[in-house]
Amino acid sequence: MLPLIRYMLRFETAGESHGECLVATLVGLPSGIPVSLTTINHELWRRQQGYGRGGRMKIETDTVEIVSGVRHSHTVEDYEGSAGKKKPVDRPRPGHADLTGAIKYDFPDARYILERASARETTSRVAVGALAKTFLSQFGIEILSHVIAVGAVRLEREVTWEEIVALSKEKEVLLGCVDAETEARMKEAVDVAYRTGDTIGGIFEVRAHGVPPGLGSHIAWDTRLDGRR
Repeated sequence: MLPLIRYMLRFETAGESHGECLVATLVGLPSGIPVSLTTINHELWRRQQGYGRGGRMKIETDTVEIVSGVRHSHTVEDYEGSAGKKKPVDRPRPGHADLTGAIKYDFPDARYILERASARETTSRVAVGALAKTFLSQFGIEILSHVIAVGAVRLEREVTWEEIVALSKEKEVLLGCVDAETEARMKEAVDVAYRTGDTIGGIFEVRAHGVPPGLGSHIAWDTRLDGRR
């Protein structure tokens, strides 16, 4: 039994009646909750029962497919269900969220954490961000970025908006630096890290162009825009 503390569940849905599928995202379930596909599918079956229902209920069969957040029939922090067959990870990676996450959620397997705290997970954020950028472009707002430092190598000059725009239109991106000479030195730093089996950090700058004054809210932290003029 879970302790008597407050949980808040929130869900969002997407999809069309005659589309490929209907999608639901449920947020707020704690880890360790048993999940039964049989139980969910039974509820879907019950939805289609009852006297006087439309004829489509007799020819359609709805079943659920869980693609994230469940492993070995129990909820986790978030985990891709299809990867549940992979071997457990009992040695956390240095510099990653594996150990901290496993301790926080009391998981014996670091894979529960690493599958979520993964660089590949940013793929979904990039896709959503692309839609957000398209939306903002309708109002003349453009957001672009460029790399200003990799390890100890740093771009030491001011960068114009026009340079960043030109960078965004290049067909091949090496390290995302507008200055070719600095980017070459950044590449050398990355090569050294590869050869020594080390990691190397970096700094990038995001610029927003055409943003009107007053956008966002000054009341709440998560809707406020911090800017430097």
